[in-house]
Amino acid sequence: MPLNIVLFEPEIPTNTGNIGRLSLATGSKLHLVKPFGFELSDKRVKRAGLDYWQHLDLKIYESIGEFFEIHRDKSFAFFSSHGTKDYWDIDYEEDLFLIFGKESVGLSEAVTKAHSNKLYKIPLHSSHIRSINLANAVSVAVYEGLRQLR
Repeated sequence: MPLNIVLFEPEIPTNTGNIGRLSLATGSKLHLVKPFGFELSDKRVKRAGLDYWQHLDLKIYESIGEFFEIHRDKSFAFFSSHGTKDYWDIDYEEDLFLIFGKESVGLSEAVTKAHSNKLYKIPLHSSHIRSINLANAVSVAVYEGLRQLR
């Protein structure tokens, strides 16, 4: 498994559906951390993921604490608009966990403070936006990782 895509408390079903489809396309494992802002059975999740959703390598966690307990010895890269390093500076490696926060507020302050040395951003070249769409951000990060691992 080249990479792990992790969504902490995703809120928008179509983003999660699109990211699920991306996970399958890239051979990545998708990790979803509750609470969700929708039900996984929501037709918008399925529509965005098309008929691929059933083929995903998917793991669901009840909380961020459970996720970190299970994967405490793994390598992580956290994505935030508050990151000081660019995503292309990540030392991508097999089985790396790429961690993204919820659409409305990103990663919690507790998470960004605890992992500030592993906090990365996707540069924005316009002062008129705060961030890019979550599914787009995941795509950028995953394909850069695949490029580096190639």
